[in-house]
Amino acid sequence: MAVSLGDKLVVAISSTALFDLQESHKIFMEQGVKAYSEYQIEHEDQPLEPGAAFGLVKKLLALNDTGSKSHPKVEVVLISRNSADTGLRIFNSVEAHQLNITRAAFTGGRTPYQYVSAFNAHLFLSTNPDDVRKALNSGYAAATIVSKTGLTAGAQPESFELKFAFDGDAVIFSDEAEQIFKKQGLNAFTQSEREAAKNPLKGGPFKNFLAALHKIQKEFTLEECPIRTALVTARSAPAHERVVRTLRTWNIRIDEALFLGGLSKAEFLKAYDADVFFDDQQDHCFSAKDLVATGHVPHGIANPE
Repeated sequence: MAVSLGDKLVVAISSTALFDLQESHKIFMEQGVKAYSEYQIEHEDQPLEPGAAFGLVKKLLALNDTGSKSHPKVEVVLISRNSADTGLRIFNSVEAHQLNITRAAFTGGRTPYQYVSAFNAHLFLSTNPDDVRKALNSGYAAATIVSKTGLTAGAQPESFELKFAFDGDAVIFSDEAEQIFKKQGLNAFTQSEREAAKNPLKGGPFKNFLAALHKIQKEFTLEECPIRTALVTARSAPAHERVVRTLRTWNIRIDEALFLGGLSKAEFLKAYDADVFFDDQQDHCFSAKDLVATGHVPHGIANPE
């Protein structure tokens, strides 16, 4: 009988998002594929240091220590442009850091985005914007990790509570409202949202991922839940009402909602103590990337191809 990942939350991640491969990448860019491959093989017994998304992955896998051990909640899979040869160092690093990751796709330099659907992943994290765009265009939640490598490297988490922060328009929701804002301005956006307050927004690329998180959350009481979610949006009243009603219609819980009315999101993400933040706007990502693992979602009107 074939093995299935069942109803787990599946997160696919590139080796460059999980580990610090800056030195290796420099060799690749300056000396080429052959030198890169030789370097990785020569150093395959030397574990790689944590990368920008390492802390997030560690906390994701820790969710499997809650509840029934026979029914793990999360599966993390590697999807990498490395070859099987150079991928050996990646798996050795996984073992050295005691990460329970057993499945991978190494594509030998070719884009690996097609394996996001093969693994039926709810989320794909990479440092390659092209791979991320292709995954998004295929209907999967995906983000380009833009934070500095080692942002959370080796830090012992003060809490095992896993905190996600999401922008609204073009991330959780479609960019239908943002299109009006970009094309017609704030007044037209506000008026349109007031008139459409009781009409739910369409889902954006991260709706299904948020729903998968909510499914795990429902297994716990509010006090004991290891996952916390926050909406961090530039919207303000009266444009907040449509957002609230949309989430209510979807029957998806958001634990915290920050309606900032255009204020910088960075300090609020710091106050929330987010583990990861997803936003479609590059300027919001830039202001947050030194404080929290940040994923740029190249989707919607703010990100023309």
